[in-house]
Amino acid sequence: MAKPIPSPLYEKIPQKNTLHRALDLTIFFLLLSLLAYRLLSLKNNGFTWLLAFLCESWFTFIWILNLSSKWNPVSYKTYPERLLQCYRVDELPPVDMFVTTADPMLEPPIITVNTVLSLLAVDYPANKLSCYVSDDGASPLTFYALLEASKFAKLWVPFCKKYGIQTRAPFRYFSRELLPSHDNSTEFLQEYRKIMDEYEELRRRIEDATLKSISYELSTADFVAFSNIKKGSHPTIIKVILENKESRSDGPPHLVYVSREKDPKLPHHYKAGAMNVLTRVSGAMTNAPFMLNVDCDMYANNPQIFHHAMCLLLGSKNEQDCGFVQFPQCFYDGLKDDPFGNQLVVLYKYVGSGIAGLQGPMYGGTGCFHRRKVIYGLWPDGRTEIKGRSGKLTDERIQKTFGNSKEFTTTAARILSGLSGISHCTYDLLNRVEAAQQVATCSYEYGTSWGTKIGWLYGTTTEDILTGMRIHARGWKSTDCRPDPPAFLGCAPSGGPAALTQQKRWATGFLEILFRKNSPFIASFTAKLQFRQCLAYVWLISWGLRSIPELCYLALPAYCIMAGSHFLPKVQEPAVLIPISLFVSYNFHTLFEYYGAGFSIRACWNNLRMGRITTVTAWLFGFFSVILKLLGLSETVFEVTKKDQSTTPGEGSDKDAGRFTFDGSLIFVPATTLLLVHLMALVTALLGLFDHVGIESRIGEIICSVWVVLCFSPFLKGLFGKGKYGIPTSTISKSVALALLFLACTITVRK
Repeated sequence: MAKPIPSPLYEKIPQKNTLHRALDLTIFFLLLSLLAYRLLSLKNNGFTWLLAFLCESWFTFIWILNLSSKWNPVSYKTYPERLLQCYRVDELPPVDMFVTTADPMLEPPIITVNTVLSLLAVDYPANKLSCYVSDDGASPLTFYALLEASKFAKLWVPFCKKYGIQTRAPFRYFSRELLPSHDNSTEFLQEYRKIMDEYEELRRRIEDATLKSISYELSTADFVAFSNIKKGSHPTIIKVILENKESRSDGPPHLVYVSREKDPKLPHHYKAGAMNVLTRVSGAMTNAPFMLNVDCDMYANNPQIFHHAMCLLLGSKNEQDCGFVQFPQCFYDGLKDDPFGNQLVVLYKYVGSGIAGLQGPMYGGTGCFHRRKVIYGLWPDGRTEIKGRSGKLTDERIQKTFGNSKEFTTTAARILSGLSGISHCTYDLLNRVEAAQQVATCSYEYGTSWGTKIGWLYGTTTEDILTGMRIHARGWKSTDCRPDPPAFLGCAPSGGPAALTQQKRWATGFLEILFRKNSPFIASFTAKLQFRQCLAYVWLISWGLRSIPELCYLALPAYCIMAGSHFLPKVQEPAVLIPISLFVSYNFHTLFEYYGAGFSIRACWNNLRMGRITTVTAWLFGFFSVILKLLGLSETVFEVTKKDQSTTPGEGSDKDAGRFTFDGSLIFVPATTLLLVHLMALVTALLGLFDHVGIESRIGEIICSVWVVLCFSPFLKGLFGKGKYGIPTSTISKSVALALLFLACTITVRK
């Protein structure tokens, strides 16, 4: 029995944001004033005025969503030191840990290995933990790396726990703590040098295997399953790499390698499919009541993360208040001033805290602790997706929902009944591999509710948002946890192509959610998704839609200059103060947020310009991808983001590290075209070409055009850059053709 709780395990603390609210409302009223002015003067102006009105109406709508999402920020303070005052160590619940990887070339095995090692070494009883690694590429290289890492783990885990090491990813520990200061004893220094040498040897072996300078025999017992592997076509491979047979609390936890069956003729549903396989495999083997999932690059940075999560999961008076615990995504060795605008610190600090004050943070796809029964479709009031709103929980209904594996459905029934673990069976993993293999086949899900009502949901490349929204729609709330130091750290995409590829995948997946039957609007009216939580989801999943009005608005100044028109009030009109005030207020508001988050003015500017670049490149292509899918012309594809591991803190200070890079992708064409159009417009304004009203009458449009050129300065530099820092000639050629077409259309309209 748990001891009576003497003090709460966590506190929910409302945050004061009076000044932020005032700034937000100021911008909102300025937007309304601008719309009112547009509407009143619409008859006296032409097409450009109408287009500006439509774009600004959209911007106002987005600002309302933003305002609602940020209005009631909260934070959660956890007290992990109180957890063991309330629960004995043997009373702490088991947790199954999931690590997902898909391609050893884009996600190097040494990154996955460090993430796994950091999880195996957390401060939590090892006999309560099991780590499952999903390798969607069925790579013998990844399996070899995990095999070698398992040997090192037998040294690393006891070393971390014996000396209370804080940084438990070896590549970070040995690069940042070269002269450990917390213990200078001879014994520690000897062990430290031994462990460091062992890790260097491990790293060397994995790198050699990656470079093919050493080979692993595929004919040996460990690797024979990989001998006939083809990309996208292979049988299920499940290997128990480490097993804590003695159930020791201080040794390494279970470690299981999982590669699900793939058939090129059958859909595999990308990461969502892999997560559902991990859920079933772990359910058949260990069946812990809680699950943690992380991406392969998100290592455990805080050894107390499990205690922090359990404070929220076990400390809630009502389980409904904590369906899952989401830790924010943070990144290590972030480039100075965030040149690619992808560190997300300000987003989490303001919007994330605001959403936490509604129904709770959205599921971010990594760094999240789930209740297994919630993933299995349980409602807070005890109803399940199995029996709908009424009816008896029968074996037949369970099998129809969860599949025809008797071993797995038995464990699922235990979870839904409030139990966990494997009934009448010790954790002998090897004896349960056969049952696990059955639930990892391609055909297992046919005729079941996997991906539609239970598990990670299918139909989008952002399965995390859709799955989290479904959980909220059942009436569950979620909690946000931000311990110090951060719980997990990963590597942010670097360079132009990687950063934009990630943004394109997000925008595509978000729009897939918006245009499906489970959109937040429907969930708000037919289920238990709270209205303001619905607005928060709409704010996020409408990213791709923003590309069209923003592209039109960005093109307006250049069009007006070349067409002899205008979309802003003239300088002598008092109404010109409205857009000027709006411009100043918005930029001051953005600067205020970045300053409050500890960023520089340069970082604020980098994020402002990357916001414009991302919208007319990645989000625009995400929008087109979904349109083509809706028309039945193509299917969306899950694109894996390339991961790069920085091994020394100094790597982020390289002078070229923050430079924008390019490749031959079409994604760079719209931004390059937009830049060329504005350069042409400025040249025509300066030279007085096609001009009959004077430059002073369109000074506002000229200033806006200069601002757009400044926002796209990485592309301006790319026009003259070389190698990966230069825009390819093929991209420039396409952009020149489109810019000339825009000019021709403008001249035609002018005539």
